[in-house]
Formats: sequence, C-alpha cells, structure tokens
Amino acid sequence: MRPLLLHLDHFGSFREPVTVDFSDTEYFALVGPTGAGKSTIIDAICFALYGTVPRWGREGAVAHALAPSVTAGKVAMVFDSDGRRYGVVRAMVRDAKGAVRTKEARLDELDPAAPLAEAFGAVVRPLAEGENVTPEAQRVTGLEYRFFTQCVVLPQGRFAEFLHAAPRERQDLLVQLLDADVYERIRQRAAREEETAKQEASFARDELAKLSGATEQAERELAERLAGLRRLAETIGADLDLLRAREADIHLAERERAAVAERQSVLSALRMPAAVPTLAAARRAAAEALETLAADAARLEADEQEAYEALAALGDRGAPGAALAALDARERLEAEAARARAAASSAAAALEGAAGEQAVAEQALAAAEEQRERLRDAHAAAHLLTRLEAGRPCPVCRHPVSELPRHEPPADMRTADRVLAGARERAQRARAAHAKAETSASMLATQAARLESELAALPAPGDRAELQARLAAFAKADELAAQARDAARAARGELGQARTRAEQVERQTESAWQALQAARDRLLVSGAQDDPPPPLIREDLHRAWTDLLGWRDRAAQATLAALAEREERLAQAGARLTADRRGLAERLAEHGVLAPRDASPDQLGAAVAAAVARADSALDRLKEERARAADLETRITMKEHEAKVAHELALRLRANAFERWLCAEALEVLVASASDTLRELSDGQYELALADKTGDIEVIDYGEAGMRRSARTLSGGETFQAALALALALSGAVARRLDSIFLDEGFGTLDPATLDTVATTLERLAAGQERMIGVVTHVPALAERVPVRFRVGRDAKGSHISKADVR
Repeated sequence: MRPLLLHLDHFGSFREPVTVDFSDTEYFALVGPTGAGKSTIIDAICFALYGTVPRWGREGAVAHALAPSVTAGKVAMVFDSDGRRYGVVRAMVRDAKGAVRTKEARLDELDPAAPLAEAFGAVVRPLAEGENVTPEAQRVTGLEYRFFTQCVVLPQGRFAEFLHAAPRERQDLLVQLLDADVYERIRQRAAREEETAKQEASFARDELAKLSGATEQAERELAERLAGLRRLAETIGADLDLLRAREADIHLAERERAAVAERQSVLSALRMPAAVPTLAAARRAAAEALETLAADAARLEADEQEAYEALAALGDRGAPGAALAALDARERLEAEAARARAAASSAAAALEGAAGEQAVAEQALAAAEEQRERLRDAHAAAHLLTRLEAGRPCPVCRHPVSELPRHEPPADMRTADRVLAGARERAQRARAAHAKAETSASMLATQAARLESELAALPAPGDRAELQARLAAFAKADELAAQARDAARAARGELGQARTRAEQVERQTESAWQALQAARDRLLVSGAQDDPPPPLIREDLHRAWTDLLGWRDRAAQATLAALAEREERLAQAGARLTADRRGLAERLAEHGVLAPRDASPDQLGAAVAAAVARADSALDRLKEERARAADLETRITMKEHEAKVAHELALRLRANAFERWLCAEALEVLVASASDTLRELSDGQYELALADKTGDIEVIDYGEAGMRRSARTLSGGETFQAALALALALSGAVARRLDSIFLDEGFGTLDPATLDTVATTLERLAAGQERMIGVVTHVPALAERVPVRFRVGRDAKGSHISKADVR
C-alpha cells in the first residue's frame, strides 16, 4: 500500500480542510513542534483504511476523530496497491447526544490514468460501502489491521525492547506481536472438530441402524418378485384382449338397446298439434276479412283525398288572419294613444299646481330668513350694550356715547332657527315635487306623440266580419279533413291487423306441416326403414297427421318386442364379462396385484405395470440403501479417525512446552531474516545470532574478526539498525512486500553520532528499496537530511501543514 493523496477535513487537530500530496515523494519527514499534529497525519492514513487508530487505545473507537467543538469531519485518501489505484473516504458526524459515529464510508477502484487532483471523480467500479469498507481494505492491501500497525506504522520502542528482552519477556512479546495465540484458537478449533466428528459418527450410526432391513436376502426376494411380475405383464395381454372383446360386445348391445329405446321414445312423444283441426276454417275466415277491410280502406282514403283538395281550394289562410291581427293592433294602439293624451293633460295640470306650491314655499323661506337676521342683529345689539360706557366711543360708529340706549330683551334664537329649518324643508320638498311633475309631464307628452305617430303609419283597416267568416271556412275545412284522415288511418290499422292474423294463421299452418315433416324424419332416422311411415302429401294437413298417428300405433307394438330382445342380449354379455374379469383378478391376486372389482382392461394393465414399476423402484431403493449403508460404515470409520486426530492435536497444543517451542522456532527464523537485513545495512559488519544456552540475541561483529557479543553492547545507532532489522523481519513474516513504512519514533534522546548513524541507515534504506519511508520527528539534525519535509504547525485555528522540497 502506497499513499498518494491524503485529504483531511476537520479531522483531529486539523480544523480546516487540508490536502497532503505524497505522489512524488519517496522519503519524507513530518516536522514541527510537539503537539502540532504530526502523528495525526499517520493516524489519518490508518483511519482512512481501517476506521480506527492505535493511539486511541481501543480498536473500533472513533470518538477522537472530531474535536469537541466540531460536528462533522472527513478523511479521504488515494493510494496504490499491487498496480491498481484506489480511493477511500470516511465521513464522521456528531449526533444530538454528542456521540461520534461514521456517517459514510466507501472504497472505490479508480482510473490510474486520471489526473491525481481528479482521481475521486474517476471511479472505475465501487468496491464496498459502510461496514464492508474495512474488510475490503484488508483484502486490497493484503494487511489486516494488527499487521498494518506492526509493519507499516512501526512501533520502534517495542522492537528495541524485543532486542534487549530476557528470553521469558521476549517470548511474551513474540506471542503478542506475532499473534501466537492463534494456536490456542487452533486447539479450541481442534476440540470443536473432535466433538463435531464424534457427533457425525454417532449420527451416521443412527442412520445405519435405520437401514437394518437393507440385506442381501431382502434384495434377492424382491428381485424374484419383480421377475414374476414382469412375466405376468408379458402374458396378460391375451386376457386383457378378451376382456376388451367382452366390453365391445356389451357396448354394441347397449347401443342397439339405446337405438330401440330411442325409437320407442320418439313414437311415444309423437302428438298432433291442438290447432291442426281448426286451421283450415281459420285460413278461410282470415282471407274473407282481409278482402272486406281492404275495400273499406280504399274508400276512406278517397274521402280523405277529397277533403284535402277542398281545403286547398280555399287559398292562403294566412292573409285573413294577418288582416284581423292588424285590425286588433290598430284598436289597441288607438286606446293606448287616448290614455296617453289624458295622462299628459293631467300631468300638465299637476305641474301648474306644483309651481304654485313652490312659489309659496320660497316666499315663506325668504320671510323666515329675514326674520332670523333681524333677531340675530337684536341679539348682537343686546350683547354690545353690555360693553358700552357713556362718554366712550361706540365700537360701531366710533362716536362718543352720550347716553346708554334702552332695549327690550330679544326673543329666543333657537325658536327662529327651528322656524327657518322648517321653511327650508318645505321649500326643498316643493322644489322636488315640481321637478318630478315636470319630468312626468315631459315623458307623458313624448309618449302620446309617439303613439299618434305610430297610429298614423298603420294601413287602412279591413272589414272584421268578412275576415272572421273566411277564417271560419278554413276551420270547417280543417275539421272535415281531420275526420277523413282519422277514418282512413283507422281503416288501415284494421287492415294491418287482419293481415297480421292471416299471416299468423299461415305461419301456424306451415309450422304444423314442418312439425309433421320433422316427426316423420325422426321416425325414419330411428329405424323405420323396414316399415316406413306413410308419404307426406301437402293437401290436407289434418288427414296427413291422422294417417301418421295411425302408423305410429302399429309401429309401437313392434318396437316394444325388439326392446325386450335387446335387454336379454345385454344381460348375457354382462354375465360373460363378469366371469372373465373375476378369473383375471384371481390370477393377479396371486402376484399381489389388487385391482377394483369393476376395473377396465386398461386399468388392469396399468395396475400390473404400476406393480412392476413399484417393485422395480423398491429394488433400486433397496440397492441404494445398501450402498448408503456401506457409505455410512465408511463415514463412521473416517469420522472416528478424524475425531482421534483432532483429539491428539488438541492434547499436543495443550502442552505447556508447545508455546516455548513455537517461540523458539519463530525466533530462529526471525533472527536469520533480520541478520541478512542487518548485514546489508551495516555493510557486512554485523550479523545476528542466538546464544546456544541462554537464548539471548547476540551480534557477530566481523569488524572484530567475527566476535560474538551481547546485543546490549551495541551503540545507540547500532541498536537502531539491529532493532530496525528485526522490525523488517517481523513485518516480512506476517505481510507481503511493503510499499511504505512510517516511523513514528522519538529521536531526541540519540547522541549526534548515533543520530548520524540512524539518518544514514534510513537514507540507505530509502535508496536501496522501492518503498516510501516517512519519519515523524522534531529533531532538526535528522529532518535536515530528509529530502522532503512536511512542516506541521498549530495555532488558534488548529493544525496546518506545508511542504518543502529541499532536493
């Protein structure tokens, strides 16, 4: 797995969106002060793939993905693995209760040809969503979460402890790092397999007990019965053919009896229609009535024609009616004009009276207004008198007042106001009445003039008596024509009814002839060829029916005798079939084949065939049961052996020495692999080996002629090289070839010489391996030797990152 692009949005200490581009980076360092968020970058890579981070203490925890003040965040990463490109996205959200949960997770395969900035939009195919992302990420990277945190994000301090640990401590650490407890799970699985094998063996023995009847003797007896049934099936054909012949005889006798019975039924059902004796007289009466009514109808139609011709001779009936209507209109208009003139005269007289009343009201109003003005002046003078003083100027004339005048108290002003208001109201009513009378007189005069004009425009009036006489003549002619029409219509109706009755009699007659013909035909079809019914002569219907009924009585006697003979033949054929069927049923019973008493030959043959099939099937089933019994015996033996092997494996894995043996074997493999890596890192100076007696890890120093010494004697830089070699050996033992390694390790405690050795080791490792190497450090001396540095800082807005390429 090789990361190319990492995007953080409100993840951990990164409160603002940030994107880290690793696409052109082989060896880089994450630098910055303590607490800036350097390790958060490594956490984001781990979280994007597996949804959790080792530093958070519990696998599956996501609460630390968001800061307390953040409600949502996201991590997205583009990475390559085994030549393919992938994109993984995880979005977190804080719910109403404050808990952090994963809102969205998806893993897609991306188009490697697309620009990296557009990679998330170039989806080739979706791979997983939700809870399925982590298992799919393990499949894509080839690393489970525990291996990823041991091989990609290397816990260096733990591997240094492994290098210097005592054998017992090293064994405990190996069990933890190498997941050695898998063998305990194998032991438990072996115990379960033992129990399962025992259960399957017990089940197989129970199944075998159910097949106790599947013996060789039972198979031989069933085979003999099948052979007998097959011989029966081969020889039963003649017996079945005989039964079919007997049944054919019965069917023939039944058909003959049915034919005679049918003839008897036809003869018994023959009846003369009730109307046949009177049909001839009815036909004659209908013909006579039809002739009489036809003559009456023709006469009445001629009378109708004559009446309508007389009506047409009177001419146009509309002219006298129109003239009479015009005369009525003139008289109505003259009456309206007279009324209009009278109304106009009355309106003119009313207008003169209204004018007089208006003049009186106007005079009264003027007098009331004048009286009120005088009273107002009197009140003003009385008010002014209270302000006059002798010898002082008058406020009106400006002359000195020599003597105060004397005035009587004026009348009440409110009385004058009421009198004036009443005068005004009466004047207003008089004006309105005069205007209304004036309008009415004008309208009535106009209406009278209009009516006089319309009256003058009418034509001269005609003679009313003459016009009414002409209209009376038209009414009389209409009445006569209507009477003639009704009489002719009634005659035609009676004629139609007579024709209908005549046609009905003809249909009855024809129906009687057809019934006679059909009855004779049925008698011919029912077997009257030897003594056919008399021929049909269409002259006298009643006689023809009488002759046919006489012949029927004679034929019925002969039919009764023939029916008795057919009954006897049918009884004899049935007795023969019953005897033959009984004999065949006894023969079948000898072979265990049971059939219904009235079974047909086909049913008997089918019963034999079914018995053969059942016996054949039973034999096949018995053979299968015998084969299954043999398989069950083999399975019992196999499962008992598997249970024994699983039992032995569980006993071996339960032994206390197994863990020591396993860790010793694993340690030899790991030390041999780490020795090869250390020899390469140290230019062939050092190798690792295990002490024969103590089991401690020793160093072979070829710079000192191959001297073996304890790993505790190594310097800091040499210790780092040895620990790194062991780390790589451990990662190679549990994972496929790594494309990237991240060292989240504090280098501040190393002395300058050791730090130089560590830096040199990392540079050689980066130059000699096709893998990405990233270190998290705040040591400037180490960071300055790394070609690409990502500087991580933190302020009040959170963490931020910038890239510096110093190559």
